[in-house]
Amino acid sequence: MTSAAKAIAYKWDDVELEQMSGTITRRFVHSDDLMIAQITLPKGNLVPAHRHHNEQVTYMITGALRFLFGEDQDEEVVVRAGEVLFIPSNLLHSAEALEDTFELDVFNPPRQDWIDGSDAYLRSK
Repeated sequence: MTSAAKAIAYKWDDVELEQMSGTITRRFVHSDDLMIAQITLPKGNLVPAHRHHNEQVTYMITGALRFLFGEDQDEEVVVRAGEVLFIPSNLLHSAEALEDTFELDVFNPPRQDWIDGSDAYLRSK
């Protein structure tokens, strides 16, 4: 018996580019189980503290982000080009772009708040 599942190819340039808070932009595609996003954060942009049940993998392509973790935001990790960061479910985290940054985020499961546009923490202008 063969599966009815089909591979799907996307061109990033054909995926909607969303303007988020500050000058952050993102694009994402997802399946039922996985999401990948391209995110651009010009230097100085901030991602406010938030948490989500989704596991997250961040792959830094260019630039650098300073992440703060924990309830007191007192654990700092700087991730630079060529490095990968794993963020477990429900860990409070925030980020600041130390340089002009381009990165990929992978989420499991997909971020429903991104899909339905209820991610207010990233949309405040």
